[in-house]
Amino acid sequence: MNELDLKLTRVRALLTEHQLDALLLRQVSSFAWATCGAASYVNTATSAGAASLLITPDERYVITTNIEAPRLEREERLAEQGWTVRAAGWHEASPLATLAAGLRLGADSLYPGAVDLSAELSRLRTDLTADEVQRYRALGRLCAETMDEAIRRVQPGMTEYQIAGLLAVASQSRGVQPIVNLIATDERIFAFRHPLPTGKTLERYAMLVLCGRAHGLVCSVTRLVHFGPLPVELQRKAAAVAEVDAAFIAATRPGRTLGEILALAQQAYADQGFADEWRLHHQGGPAGYEPREWVATPGDPFQVRPGQVYAWNPSITGVKSEDTILVGDEANEVITSIDGWPSVSVEVGGAIWQRPAILVID
Repeated sequence: MNELDLKLTRVRALLTEHQLDALLLRQVSSFAWATCGAASYVNTATSAGAASLLITPDERYVITTNIEAPRLEREERLAEQGWTVRAAGWHEASPLATLAAGLRLGADSLYPGAVDLSAELSRLRTDLTADEVQRYRALGRLCAETMDEAIRRVQPGMTEYQIAGLLAVASQSRGVQPIVNLIATDERIFAFRHPLPTGKTLERYAMLVLCGRAHGLVCSVTRLVHFGPLPVELQRKAAAVAEVDAAFIAATRPGRTLGEILALAQQAYADQGFADEWRLHHQGGPAGYEPREWVATPGDPFQVRPGQVYAWNPSITGVKSEDTILVGDEANEVITSIDGWPSVSVEVGGAIWQRPAILVID
């Protein structure tokens, strides 16, 4: 069964399970998932796209305007995939109300009269097909190259805006959309977990955070660079966060719950002398068509399965470690590793994990 047919089968099983007649997908992430990577967005700052999908047991529609229909049909190849396009004039009412009239409707977001299936769809999006795994690996390589190129061009005296520009250019030039582009320098790394870039100029220490999207899939990666000798405090914290990150990655194996993984990581924080740091920022979770399909919380019963992707992001005030990993049948694969990047070797359960160190430039 090809990727599209497999996803349609999963959607129709969901409809049967919830005794519904149709599923409405309006979110950019859901649209990309169901169409094997098509882009429905125009304004990248919104989560709802400029086109929707309506899927019934027998039909499947793309609902949009005359503005979007030609691109979706031809460049996104939705006509080739067999979708029926229903396009209204940009100034006319959407055909959705007519198509959905009288149907028991489920949706991937809040919609009048529809059953909210957003949580169920997030879980569907985490179970990747073989084709998605290959696209994810390719995206991981591109995001790693992006980060490596951008961070090695950073220089003291640059503003955070300029550093964000380096990351954006390196990303977009590879066909990857930087949907999260966070930059902090010096004291701002210690002050904020989600540092939007500002006009502050870099003195010695910079953190670059990228969530890059292509074909709907999203990879996350963080790296840090320091100019001049690394202070003892940062050396200690960087080694500690590498231990926690390795604990996360080693624990993310089939059959283990997210709650169990988080508990093991909490213990790793405590073992390193930073017992409460996990409370200051979420720790990540399953990835897919969102940077995190949802964030893991204590007691989360969801079980890891092979073929899923995770992005953990442990942090200790002033340092952070983040990569995207693919869960394999036999072992986990870090798909955003950067060739030649300095690393910290961490042993967990007899296995050695190489976690990114802070890049020091004299």
